[in-house]
Amino acid sequence: MEVTLFINLPLFLSFYFLAKNFVRKLQNLPPSPFPTLPLLGHLHLLKKSIHRTLSKLSDRYGPVFLLRFGSRRVLLVASPSAAEECFTQNDIVFANRPRLLVGKHRGYNFTSMAWASYGDHWRNLRRIASLELLFSHRLRILSHIRVKEIQSLIHRLYKDSTVIPDQAVNMKSAFFKLTFNVMTRMIAGKRYYGEGVENSEEAKRFQEIVSETGQLGAEKNVGDFFPFVRWFGIKGSEKKLIDLHEKRDKFMQDLIEQHRSNESGFGGGERKRTMIEILLSLHDTEPEYYTDENIRSLLLVRYLYFCFSF
Repeated sequence: MEVTLFINLPLFLSFYFLAKNFVRKLQNLPPSPFPTLPLLGHLHLLKKSIHRTLSKLSDRYGPVFLLRFGSRRVLLVASPSAAEECFTQNDIVFANRPRLLVGKHRGYNFTSMAWASYGDHWRNLRRIASLELLFSHRLRILSHIRVKEIQSLIHRLYKDSTVIPDQAVNMKSAFFKLTFNVMTRMIAGKRYYGEGVENSEEAKRFQEIVSETGQLGAEKNVGDFFPFVRWFGIKGSEKKLIDLHEKRDKFMQDLIEQHRSNESGFGGGERKRTMIEILLSLHDTEPEYYTDENIRSLLLVRYLYFCFSF
């Protein structure tokens, strides 16, 4: 029995790798590193300094090659001309988002603009963001927010330098807070970093959510690459994703309710309207589409964009 097993195992592995290579050629797939291990795929090839590892693989297998991370296929494009072809001639082919756990739990089950599949719903969300929230005229109207926040940052840096001369300044942190203050004032008319918010419970909630989002964004969701681990229940990163989404969702809903109870808004008038007020006015005309969930998802896309930009 032991001898038979010893003989059959190499035969099975040989047949497996030959069959995989044959199927890949039939499907006209790009070249792929050998071997592709069962379950793991090419994860065994990833070392620290991933960009260097991928660069070496590109030198060996060409500017376009296929990797498999667990159960997921990953196309690596290392050529500017090939990348241009992907996003011009074949843009619709590559338009859909991967079905990752983060899209399920943060993207309202893949319905937010960042995670929705290419189609009518995604195009409508993009239209709303482009024409109602981020078009050039509105950004010019809100330019005073950017000016005031930059002035506030310069004033704070100058004040700190007079108290402790020659003290090193973490400019990444300073620009992080500046950018978030600009964004949150445009979205909700509020700022959550710097002077005047030290004792604000709402600011503390926001800062905790941003911190947790950044920490969780650096973690890998094993279930994205090995779906079978989810058979054992929701654990680890997925549970954290669910808890964080509930916190963010509750925070955004509280802001929406605050705006509903204060119809005059922050400053009043068309020129001073926040993004929440704009979306609530659209809700009055099309309540069946501009639901609170859709409003929250549009606003959270802006928050998440800045969370992962730093």
